[in-house]
Amino acid sequence: MSSATPREAVSSATATSGNRPEAPAADRAYQHVKAGLLDGSYPDGELLSEGEVAGALQMSRTPVREAFLRLQTEGFLRLYPKRGALVVPVTAAEAHAVVEARLALESFAIDKLAMQGSEAMTAVGEQLAEHPACDTDELSDADMHEADRAFHAALVAAAGNPVVADLYNALRDKQMRITATARTHTVRPRITHQHAQVAAALRDGDAELAKSRLREHLLGTVRAFGIAGGRYLDPDSAL
Repeated sequence: MSSATPREAVSSATATSGNRPEAPAADRAYQHVKAGLLDGSYPDGELLSEGEVAGALQMSRTPVREAFLRLQTEGFLRLYPKRGALVVPVTAAEAHAVVEARLALESFAIDKLAMQGSEAMTAVGEQLAEHPACDTDELSDADMHEADRAFHAALVAAAGNPVVADLYNALRDKQMRITATARTHTVRPRITHQHAQVAAALRDGDAELAKSRLREHLLGTVRAFGIAGGRYLDPDSAL
């Protein structure tokens, strides 16, 4: 898998699109900046410059300004006239809410697989065990963000409920930002190990253990923000 960050990939694809018509400049600027926000290349609290982004993309400031306005509407940026665009930090409350939603949807998927029988669980567990998100060495740190999301999305999709899968995928951008904020290189071995534990429990047909491993895994994301999990995420908590 390529070691280029999503932001670099967007820029590269723009420059080497071949016979495909080039996307409007504002769309290219939007995709470039948003990719950097999601993979952590533009960290929380950083002040982005229209001129610097325009220079990197070899375009005028006008489409970059349009992209910034769009990202402000989506809650990613806060514009300051003549100064730039501030990357709005992920709040602890937002992280907590997203992780709770993930636990609910992924636990449903595990329960649904359990109802289908041990063979269905084993098949999904074997597939997930081979997923790149379970390998600490195969991926770059940048690619790990997307692999992490894809691992969990595959679990949800395996339950065969398209409505639940759509709800889960709707959280994609928020998940990517939160995991980029919470994850560091030092915790990556733990994350990949926990992915492997979830896959192993499914492969062994143990739905309750799979949900327990999943809960422990998601709690790590919340705790990275310095907050308690609460009773839903952490039943042993006094909160």
